[in-house]
Amino acid sequence: MKKTIRNIGSATFLGVMLITANTTLVAQTAVESTTSTTTSAGTISTFSPETIVVKTEASADPVTYSYTKTTTYVDETGAPVSMTLVKSGLPVTVYYIKDGDRMIASKVIVRKAAVVVPVAPAIEEKKTSTTTTTTDK
Repeated sequence: MKKTIRNIGSATFLGVMLITANTTLVAQTAVESTTSTTTSAGTISTFSPETIVVKTEASADPVTYSYTKTTTYVDETGAPVSMTLVKSGLPVTVYYIKDGDRMIASKVIVRKAAVVVPVAPAIEEKKTSTTTTTTDK
């Protein structure tokens, strides 16, 4: 009887050890995922409540990016910029992550718009002088 109880106890202990070892192996299984962030620079052509459309020199067609509540907007120095200042015509660099077919902006660096100084037309001054000579007869 003691031998049977000892065998049942040993079998139970061995079973618990196997279950614990199996659970530990499953818990230690590592899952590796790779996320890459890409950048693109251009000029905002459209800024809507859900997307940013950027015209780049690298692509003939404008590129559309989605953005989320976690998307950050900064200036060239890294200081935060209010979304209300982001508008069409501004040069930007977009850091984005591809999620299937979508490109989701994680950070948008807003650069100052290039100031175009109108060039005044050159004024050319012409002087004309007329000389009249008469001969007396």
